[in-house]
Amino acid sequence: MTDGRDPHLHVAAAAGRDAAAVRGLPASTFGLAGDLPAEVTTGCGVRVPYAMTSPRPDRVTCLACREHARSGHLRLAEWVERLAGMPGPPVGPDQATEAAARHRELAARFSGT
Repeated sequence: MTDGRDPHLHVAAAAGRDAAAVRGLPASTFGLAGDLPAEVTTGCGVRVPYAMTSPRPDRVTCLACREHARSGHLRLAEWVERLAGMPGPPVGPDQATEAAARHRELAARFSGT
């Protein structure tokens, strides 16, 4: 945990597996939404208040978290493409290509290229 003097914005360690998106399913299905966590573990391994994290590349200032998010999005792009190549995929090839391209674009934004 930080002592409150960390000036950086971080990426949650579960970037790409966004807790807000997970919370949205029961909220949209049942009209219920759970509380966000007060603190989260980040890509660089520290615990910070949830408010000190962002999924947006233009806001993240911690270099280790930027690298964590970049590699995570590249992994997700590969995973989506492999998933689409399996028998009976839950997504079609066009959807998989679009999703993989979005993750690769986000990875490039986190790397600054």
